[in-house]
Amino acid sequence: MFSNKSVIGVVGSGAMGSGIAQVAATNNYKTIVFDTNSEAIEKAKKNLVSSLQKLVEKQKISSDKSQEILNNIEFNNSISSLKDCDLIIEAIIENLAIKKTVFKDLEAIVSQKCVLASNTSSLSITSIAAACAIPERVIGIHFFNPATLMPLVEIIPGIATDIEIANNCKSLIDSWGKTTVMAKDTPGFIVNRVARPFYSEALRIYEEQIADIPTIDWAMKEFGGFKMGPFELMDLIGHDVNYVVTETVWTQFYYDPRFKPSLSQKRLLEANFLGKKTGKGFYNYKEGVEQPQPNKDETLGHYILNRILCMLINEACDTTYLGIATAEDVDLAMTKGVNYPKGLLKWADEIGLSNVQKTLNDLYNLYEEDRYRSCVLLKYMVKNGKSFY
Repeated sequence: MFSNKSVIGVVGSGAMGSGIAQVAATNNYKTIVFDTNSEAIEKAKKNLVSSLQKLVEKQKISSDKSQEILNNIEFNNSISSLKDCDLIIEAIIENLAIKKTVFKDLEAIVSQKCVLASNTSSLSITSIAAACAIPERVIGIHFFNPATLMPLVEIIPGIATDIEIANNCKSLIDSWGKTTVMAKDTPGFIVNRVARPFYSEALRIYEEQIADIPTIDWAMKEFGGFKMGPFELMDLIGHDVNYVVTETVWTQFYYDPRFKPSLSQKRLLEANFLGKKTGKGFYNYKEGVEQPQPNKDETLGHYILNRILCMLINEACDTTYLGIATAEDVDLAMTKGVNYPKGLLKWADEIGLSNVQKTLNDLYNLYEEDRYRSCVLLKYMVKNGKSFY
């Protein structure tokens, strides 16, 4: 369906939209970036030139390739510039009503063959598609930030999406050198659903004063091999993004206690302490501020890792159990999308599924909260002596 003569459109010239456009243009596709904000377009142009110049300086690409990429991208503030596109990827604010309006406007100007995709990280593709006269051509194509560097892309068909379109989109993004996984249209898809306990259970441990922030971060890096601790990562992502995704997943899952947001994080958002971008979050990033040191108690460190890891594994199990994605795609998504040191289900096999279940049962008996319930698939596999791999 797509060929190297296909024209790619991107709605939104922010970091994500510009990144997606750069990926398409690098793969020699004519790419049109549309944004109503002329200032944002000028900023995106400057950032793209700067980004490509750095790649040339690092000898990642040649000067000729840099010029080729620039020639492949057109920035425009008129929506009619997208009329001849074969695929349009929307990358704007995470607001369902606004996205629906944009898709309706796009459908009025493009051909019937043009595929309309959203880069949403957690909103319903089916709901966005419902605003369109041809919902069969609407799909989720979720890149991770920064799109130029992160290998993972989630492909999410809505319930009305034509499966041939889904497969064609997957093939196209694969041809761009990305790693794609197919996910069912459920809140958070794979990564933003499975990753929730990395943050929420760390916050729970902190709020209950079992361990402080630097100790939790230290434990996850020292014993788990994670590149960043949960609080460091939340500060990097920004609480205006991370908290909102948690709240969105929680509300869309009918307030399932497994996804319940944290008041501690909400207070940071309310104070506009958004993390690194504002100079303060869970940590203070102002110049000269000495960072607090962790309590390097190994017993405590192993407890922290085990508790958070078992919650992550339980969510990965549930994602597989409910047919949202295959076990292989779940593990691929977490290693390629958020740089986890191992696939969670492979990790579960290594530490023993019965040990995972015991940790969850101990937590459930202690708290008597539904958030610690074991996945049915985990129970079945323990009972029957099975493993994921």
